[in-house]
Amino acid sequence: MLYDVNLKISYRYQRPVLAGRHLLRLAPLDLPGEQRAIASTLDVVPRASERSRYTDFFGNNAVEIVFTEAHSKIDFLLKARIERLLSGPPLDMSQPLDRMEAVLDRVQTLDPASPLHFLGRSPRIRPNSVLRDFASDLLDVDVTVLEAVRTIGRALHEQMTFDATATSVETRHEEAFEKRHGVCQDFSHIMIAALRSIGIPSGYVSGFLRTKPPEGQPRMSGADAMHAWVRAWCGPEMGWVEYDPTNALDVMSDHIVVARGRDYSDVSPVKGVLKSTAAQHSSQAVDVIPLDAVES
Repeated sequence: MLYDVNLKISYRYQRPVLAGRHLLRLAPLDLPGEQRAIASTLDVVPRASERSRYTDFFGNNAVEIVFTEAHSKIDFLLKARIERLLSGPPLDMSQPLDRMEAVLDRVQTLDPASPLHFLGRSPRIRPNSVLRDFASDLLDVDVTVLEAVRTIGRALHEQMTFDATATSVETRHEEAFEKRHGVCQDFSHIMIAALRSIGIPSGYVSGFLRTKPPEGQPRMSGADAMHAWVRAWCGPEMGWVEYDPTNALDVMSDHIVVARGRDYSDVSPVKGVLKSTAAQHSSQAVDVIPLDAVES
């Protein structure tokens, strides 16, 4: 499936900001066998005083920008063309869950894809007994890892309410789970914490999701938004799979990957510091536009 993606993230400041440094992870990844990044441009308005690009530890596209002059607004403008290559849900070739501890004991690599990075605590994830018990109560004794991932993801979709006003970017996953309200970041953090609590390595994915208007209705420009979902390691034979608990489905061609990490702190689209005491307001608009023909 071929897509054009347009993203605009805007910041407006109550008073001019004297200086700022920002780290951006906005450009979709090129992933062999999963996703082809055909073209991508990222414009920053006003023009930054310094700009550099690099690939972070987990393989994400990172851009660092520095402002040394006063400014009262910033716009980050992404245009990309992406081809998603996934065509169907994965077959279950995963390990039985009760063998995962022994399987993980044999893992010796610490490269970026190693499941060992995704097992314990990370800056925003805290495995705990509440989520361990929640997950364990859902699972059969002889469940496979992939079955466990799907079962926990479906349960969170059924038991939680998507509510854009209930949480903020800083809300702890324990609070969101207790209230059973949140957004895709909360759904994903809760699911990751639950999976790690029962010994399944799991991480966070940020990206875009194609949304479809109601039948007979036109697409609304800017109606899409950045999205988040979960990836889980299912053993050496199957490797990593991705699941979207907000929508209770396997990640397929409608999901476009931007960044992968342990939790939101590793993949946040915009992270930075400002020299200012002024209040700020941010907004976001995304268009994920499917194209009729796939270009070679």
